[in-house]
Amino acid sequence: LRCQRWVENCRRADLEDKTPDQLNKHYRLCAKHFETSMICRSSPYRTVLRDNAVPTIFDLTSHLNNPHSRHRKRIKELSEDEIRTLKQQKIDEAFEQEQATQECNNSNAQNTVSEEGGEEQEEEAVPLTLEERENKDYLKSLFEILILMGKQNIPLDGHTADELPEGIFASDNFQALLEYRINGGDEVLRKRFEMTAVNLEYCSKTQQKQMLEICENCIREETLREVRDSHFFSIVTDEVVDIAGEEHLPVLVRFVDESHNLREEFVGFLPYEADPEVLAVKFHTTITEKWGLNMEYCRGQAYIVSSGFASKMKVVATRLLEKYPQAVYTLCSSCALNVWLAKSVPVVGVSIALGTMEEVCCLFKQSPQLLVELDNTISALFQDNEEKGNELKEICRSHWTGRHDTFEVLVELLQALVLCLDAVSSDSSVRWNNLIAGRAFVLSSALTDFDFIVTVVIMKNVLTFTRAFGRNLQGQTSDVFFAAGSVTAVLHSLNEVMENIEVYHEFWFEEATNLATKLDVQIKLPGKFCRAQQGNFDPDLTSENYYKEILSVPTVEHIIQEIKDIFSEQHLKALKCLSLVPSVMGQLKFNTSEEHHADMFKNDLPNPDTLSAELHCWRIKWKHRGKDIELPATIYEALHLPDIKFFPNVYALLKVLCILPVMKVENEKYGIGRKRLKAYLKNTLTEHRSSNLALLNINFDIKHDLDLMVDTYIKLYP
Repeated sequence: LRCQRWVENCRRADLEDKTPDQLNKHYRLCAKHFETSMICRSSPYRTVLRDNAVPTIFDLTSHLNNPHSRHRKRIKELSEDEIRTLKQQKIDEAFEQEQATQECNNSNAQNTVSEEGGEEQEEEAVPLTLEERENKDYLKSLFEILILMGKQNIPLDGHTADELPEGIFASDNFQALLEYRINGGDEVLRKRFEMTAVNLEYCSKTQQKQMLEICENCIREETLREVRDSHFFSIVTDEVVDIAGEEHLPVLVRFVDESHNLREEFVGFLPYEADPEVLAVKFHTTITEKWGLNMEYCRGQAYIVSSGFASKMKVVATRLLEKYPQAVYTLCSSCALNVWLAKSVPVVGVSIALGTMEEVCCLFKQSPQLLVELDNTISALFQDNEEKGNELKEICRSHWTGRHDTFEVLVELLQALVLCLDAVSSDSSVRWNNLIAGRAFVLSSALTDFDFIVTVVIMKNVLTFTRAFGRNLQGQTSDVFFAAGSVTAVLHSLNEVMENIEVYHEFWFEEATNLATKLDVQIKLPGKFCRAQQGNFDPDLTSENYYKEILSVPTVEHIIQEIKDIFSEQHLKALKCLSLVPSVMGQLKFNTSEEHHADMFKNDLPNPDTLSAELHCWRIKWKHRGKDIELPATIYEALHLPDIKFFPNVYALLKVLCILPVMKVENEKYGIGRKRLKAYLKNTLTEHRSSNLALLNINFDIKHDLDLMVDTYIKLYP
């Protein structure tokens, strides 16, 4: 409707038969045709129209008096003879052209008719003065150094004051590179600083920060431009990280690019807020106003968070769903369902257990000698079952804390881990340094605490009911489709556990006590609970009843609710549309009915009225294919079919389904944003991390426009 009003106001009869999608893709209108109140200028990098913006400013008569506007210039390819002739003419007419240019600069700008039918004021470029040109070259050199530092992950700061003797001056890394460039022959920088004292900063911290923000925004804008061109996207966040002493939330976007590839790109850090309501507002404001994304096109949201942050991010998801119902709240494909559920359980003991598991895993991965020691311990314990022992050895060399069966693995490894850590901490030789021996002692004490043992055993048993379901969600497209149909069965099993929690908890607690006995661990109430009560608790309170009320009941209740929330009716409807993928169609004997589930995406389709007929043709195409033609097994394969554009509604549906965070990125080279983020955090000390430099480092292969950066800086900081 809005596109029609635009066309009517422009008086372009030749555009009246164009669809809104064609108008949006192929035609542009100058900002001068809109009232100032219709334009939102929240960023210096782009002009954003308000949702209800309609062009109203037109001068449809001035061009009649302008003979130059009646003829549009056309580009013509010239032959070599014509080129030589023109060159000679230009030499002969150089003086006349110079005079004409001077007269043109002094005259008023001529009005020209734009392609959209409006009129634009043509501004002649004002020649730069020598000082302005030198200043731009100088700024360009500074930006080149900053971009180099970002890409190579070089921190801005060098030596700190307490590292240097008194009276000694040392340049920071930025100034050191600047001096190196001057010594390498950069005349622009040399002229600028040849009279500057050696112990003075060439570029202040404030200026460095300003320039870094511009670098970050320009690099991010390259990715966001592709996202806007794609229309539909999903938002994914990773675990909260420490950036120079402050907590930040990494944000990634998923979208399908113009080459039909699903991509997951890192777009920046968002300062974390303790108040979930404030966080929700800032999250929304950053995405829409600062980054310029239209949340009406958001089709999915997922949050990978560490323990303690889950409830706050759920508030963010709820607030976004209230405003944008089609931004479906889902699981993220990069996180196992059981790990995600465990991190979201609001029980302190579970958070402590997860943290302890991560520390144990990190300790053994940091030391090859420790892994060898653990291998020897496993071999001794599993002499009668070498196959199981070898399997556990392989698992220990992976990131086993991210597996679907992570708690089962821990229970099987617990005795070996404790014996190995005890041996390391009590070794009287100089084989292990004090740091490793100390950490081994602390972790051994944590693993042999009865509170830890009962927690991991109960979590293992509760999450058994969701293990196969979660594994299928990270499987092939057909596995995800059929997993969506098994949610009801999973919830039924968990509800049955809840109804008989007394019986189930009795078995779980017995398993925990048997494991504790094997490790010579005393079965008792947690010491922190006893200290908090100061002895004033019910003497009839047993450890079994305590853990049932404090752990088993809230854990099962929470997991049931989380599965209901994350697999909402809308989410399940979307997953049912995966029957569009030909291999899933084949498994269903081509007896599918996607149109019943595709209602939620009706407004996203180019031709919703022909959906039913198009789906019928799509099924017939694959049902009666040639014998040597294989059915595409993934959305990625279907999107890359040479004739997919002949099925515009199917193509649109597959693109929207593809960006749901629960769907895995089939081609790994397009999902490297998260891997690069992890690498940056792993390789950079906390105090050296910078949200600006991080974006440059993670997106080092994105093109950048130095001239745009310089012009933006001059405009913002004249």
